[in-house]
Order: sequence, then structure tokens, then C-alpha cells
Amino acid sequence: MDSTDSREYQLQLIKQLKNALQALSIQNKDIRSTFIDTEKNTDLALSTDLDFKNFAQKYIDFTYQNPTTYHVVEYASKVLKDNGFTYLSEKESWNNKINEGKYFTTRNGTSLAAFVVGENWEESKGVGAIGSHIDALAAKLKPASRKDDVEGYELLGVAPYGGTLNHLWFDRDLGIGGRVLFRDEETNKVGSKLIASTPYPIAKIPSLAPHFGKPAEGPFDKEDQAVPVIGFTSDEDSGEETISENEAKCTLVGKHSIKLLRYIARLADIDVSQIVQLDLDLFDVQKGSLGGLNEDFLFAPRLDDRLCSFAALWALISFSKESFTPNCNTFSVLGLFDNEEVGSLTRQGAKGGLLESTVGRVAAAKRHNASNDLHTIFANSIILSADVNHLFNPNFKEVYMKGHSPKPNVGVTISLDPNAHMATDSVGFAFIEELARKNGDKVQYFQIKNNSRSGGTIGPSISSQTGARTIDLGIPQLAMHSIRATTGSKDVGLGMKFFKGFYENWRNIYDNYGDL
Repeated sequence: MDSTDSREYQLQLIKQLKNALQALSIQNKDIRSTFIDTEKNTDLALSTDLDFKNFAQKYIDFTYQNPTTYHVVEYASKVLKDNGFTYLSEKESWNNKINEGKYFTTRNGTSLAAFVVGENWEESKGVGAIGSHIDALAAKLKPASRKDDVEGYELLGVAPYGGTLNHLWFDRDLGIGGRVLFRDEETNKVGSKLIASTPYPIAKIPSLAPHFGKPAEGPFDKEDQAVPVIGFTSDEDSGEETISENEAKCTLVGKHSIKLLRYIARLADIDVSQIVQLDLDLFDVQKGSLGGLNEDFLFAPRLDDRLCSFAALWALISFSKESFTPNCNTFSVLGLFDNEEVGSLTRQGAKGGLLESTVGRVAAAKRHNASNDLHTIFANSIILSADVNHLFNPNFKEVYMKGHSPKPNVGVTISLDPNAHMATDSVGFAFIEELARKNGDKVQYFQIKNNSRSGGTIGPSISSQTGARTIDLGIPQLAMHSIRATTGSKDVGLGMKFFKGFYENWRNIYDNYGDL
């Protein structure tokens, strides 16, 4: 068996293993996921510990099977369609396509806006929106990722996305996935496919043993000392790979290792010659898990911010099934955005205008008011900027303020900052507490100490772009910006419950605040 046949055989085994693992995860009662059988299941009433843990397992399955932003949008699109939402292309007119009902649109394959609008909605009723970001920390394949071998070690050129390639990324099993642009050989048109090597890792960034002294202590150069190793070729096997005439048609040959291009082509089930361009991430392939002596915790990669995004997505779906009536007067929106970790200033980021465009186009299509006055709409709106924030870390209790140290399995946390890194104001603060009381939820507070630096969210951007009152809150987690983090096993379910209650009750509560 030559090396090509051996690799094909290995990939077949990997596919068989993936299928077996998926079947096992469905059948194994220890996993206890009552939601995995069908994404059409919207019976998401969470009342017992088992319900919350089942929903946490649903999240674990989701983030394992959807490792990149492209996969998350594909997942969200599928479950929205399965639950009665109609897709609208941004590139087409929405006039005469929108009545009362459930719809969604996507942009770039990495951002999404979904909405539920009633027949009697009018501009003075505003919108109740939740915005969250679905990008997560990753290492991005460079446009030319080929690097010189180092004494037989094959290396991969990647760039840090959102501050990665630090010591937290060393010694992790890294898979590869994302979007492959390819040319159809029959039509000559460019299409795309999503790939993921899960559960198979293709790379490792090895740490240096402490026996080497100071060089092992860091900090480490992200260009030269945090380089993924993807293979090894011995002296006996060394030599240039023979590139076929057909493979040479690919313009990426020479920019990327031919071994890598062949691997990607096999995952995408295309020929190397068809590859046009790549947008691929390295990510932690290890599946999440419930943990702790009493399964108090959820351990997983990419919590920031797939947590709030997932909870808000299922909150909108559950609301649309259980509480929405076609003749209602509300307009409920969910925005899932890319690129928050790098500032949001992209067409698919929160500053790209997808939320404003969606609301404006719906208003114009429904023709309730010929003026299509976005100012009136957003002046009457509430937007939740839903992003993870910080759980109390018992090993570093000195960095937290009293009364601002969120605990697991309690409830969502309001994010506060007097220097406008967060958008929450006093009216928004009061609104959230009243909403929580009405829905039987608990809320917690987080504000960072004066001697520390606050992070940021999409909240201030969305607030300034729309003029809508915006409130920053989210599900708290430990080890933010680590390659692997922790939240409470109930917290993703508590987030979903809170977001659903927001969609159900925001309007009648906000009406009590008059012209504030």
C-alpha cells in the first residue's frame, strides 16, 4: 500500500469513527442528552437539574460539531429552517415577501439576523433585540502558510485571531476547519464547502520543558516560537513531493504545503485543482464535558461567545413556538455577529449594519409607515448586548469587588462600567431587574476594580449606531480567553430562560418607563 492509499484508508477510518462516536453519543444514557435526536425539538422548559444539564449537553454537542464561525451560522440556519423560519437573501428585495411570521438572513456565512414580527407591529412599538457574537479565539491559516521544514519537522504558518498563540495554546490537540472556496468543473462557478477535521487533530504547538531554564518561561514570540507542528519527515523519506499536472492548476500550490492542500481537498471531497481560496482556523478538537463532583460545571472550548449566542438562538426559537401569535404587535430580533474579538469593524461584524439593515427593510416591506423612520423604531427599542462576563475565581479573590463577583448556576450577570466600555445605563439596569422579577430569574452584577482594565463588547457600538437603549449582560464564565474555559452546568439554560423571558415581556415592562 503506497502512502496515498494509506492516507485514504486512514481518512476512511476517521469517518467511520466519527459516525460511530455520533451514534454512541445518541445511545449512551450517560450523556443524557434528550435534545440531540432532532433539532426540531423545542420543548425546552427548564425546571429540574436534569433539564438544565441536558441543555448543557446540547450546547456541548453543538460547539463540538460546529467548531468555526461558518459552522455556527450553518447550524443556526438549519435549526431556524427546521422550526419554521423562512430564509431571505440580503441580495434580493424583501418587498412583498414579509408578512407576519418568522424569517432570517445571513451575511458572508459568518453573521446572521433572525426575527419574528407580528401583523400589528408598528414603528412606535420598536424592536426587542438580542445581539451576540459568534466568533471565538482561533489561529487563522495564513494566506501563504508554507514554512521551511526544521530538521524534518513540518510547520504551519498561522496568525493569532483575538490574542491567541500564547502559552494557553501550547500542547493542545488542534484540528483544522472552516470554509473552502472551490470552482465547479462543469459550471466554472465558485462555490463553498465547510470542512472540519474533528475529531482528528492535525497540529500541536509544543511547549519547551522547564529543564531548559529561562527560555521555557516566556513570553514567547508568536511568529517563531508558537508555530504549529503538523508532521515529520525523516531523512530517508525527505525529498520534494511530486505535484501532478492537474494539481499544478491550483493557484495555491506553492503558497501552502501540497500535503495540506491534499488533506483539505479530501475533507471537502474535491480535487486540489478545484481549490480557489481558504479561510481556515486551528481549534481545540477536545469535546466539552460536564464536570465537578456534582456536575456543577461545564468545561469546553470556545465559550466566548458561543454560550450567549446558543442560548439566545434557542430562546428565539422557543419564543416563536410557544408565545408568538401572528396578530401580535411585537418585533423580536436576534443578531449573531462575527469579528467582535477584533473590533467588529467589518461588514459581518456588529458595526457592519446588519441589525439596522434588517430592521429597516422589514419596516419598509410591511409599509406600516411610509417614512420608514428608523429613529422612531430604535428610540422605542431595547437591545441586549449578550456577551460572556467573569465568574468569581476563588484563587484570585483579591481582584474582585464585593457584590460584583458572579457565581455559577445563579443567573445572568449585568455588565457595568462607568467609562462606557459597557452600554448599560441606570434605566437599563432597572429594566433588567424588573424583567428578572417578572420571569422568576436572578441576576448578578459585575464591574471591574479601578486598578484593572475592562474588556469590551458590541454594546457601545450597537447603542451609538442605532440610538437604542442597550444593556450589556451575559452568562458568566471562568478562564475567559483561554483555549478552554468553564461555566456552570445550569448557566447556559439559565441564559436561555432569561432571553426567552425578555422576548416575551420586554415591551409591556418598557412601556412603564415612559420617555426616559
